[in-house]
Amino acid sequence: MASALSRGRWALAAVSALAAVTVLVVLSARAEARAVPAPKPPTLTESWNGRVLERTVARRAPRRSAPRVAVLAPTAPFAGGGTTLLITRLATVDGERWAEVLLPVRPNGRRGWVPLDLLRVSRNPYRITIDLSARRLTLYRGGRRVHRAMVAVGKPGTPTPVGNRFAVAEAIRTNTPGAFLGPIVFALTGYSRTLNEFAGGNGRVAVHGTSVPSLIGSAASHGCVRMHNRDVLRLARVVRAGTPVSIRR
Repeated sequence: MASALSRGRWALAAVSALAAVTVLVVLSARAEARAVPAPKPPTLTESWNGRVLERTVARRAPRRSAPRVAVLAPTAPFAGGGTTLLITRLATVDGERWAEVLLPVRPNGRRGWVPLDLLRVSRNPYRITIDLSARRLTLYRGGRRVHRAMVAVGKPGTPTPVGNRFAVAEAIRTNTPGAFLGPIVFALTGYSRTLNEFAGGNGRVAVHGTSVPSLIGSAASHGCVRMHNRDVLRLARVVRAGTPVSIRR
């Protein structure tokens, strides 16, 4: 009898402890949700990124019956990290929240809608501007300039595409500082307007280092933006996928 009573008390204590842990987990999750503000469209001081949590479809409009624009995998194609996209706006349709994201597909600037609950949202204070005529890249944090560097840009026959609708798609480490592309390649969501294929790739434009630093400051590339290796490594400390990129003539 005493043994049974002891086992009963132990079981009751275990259930009570489990219930307390469950309550704490729920309260912690709610507190975390309240601590992360709802994502907003990009501004000059901040943007919001969404990491794809599972394979999903980006649609032309914020509804499940809308035509498909692209299929998104949770793993990025080059470096194997997470697929993280720039959120451009939000919508709620029939009680379901949707996020419009900038897609790494042709044509440049293509966007698609995905359910917001399939994204892990985070705030990003950084943005990049590239001035082609000045051959200059500028990094901003919270609207304030934190780094500026000279770059090489596309040649007249293979120009670097211009526009405000670009973002970093992923950061790729070559682990070879002396490589032609340098130690880091920031693949962008944009593509060359003149090349459908280059060096076995699909014409994707990138910001990367270089093994020919003497060409920095000139129009020498097939559309990519080349930087001194020291500058691209500095960007790599803070720039991540989803960072907005604006390119102007």
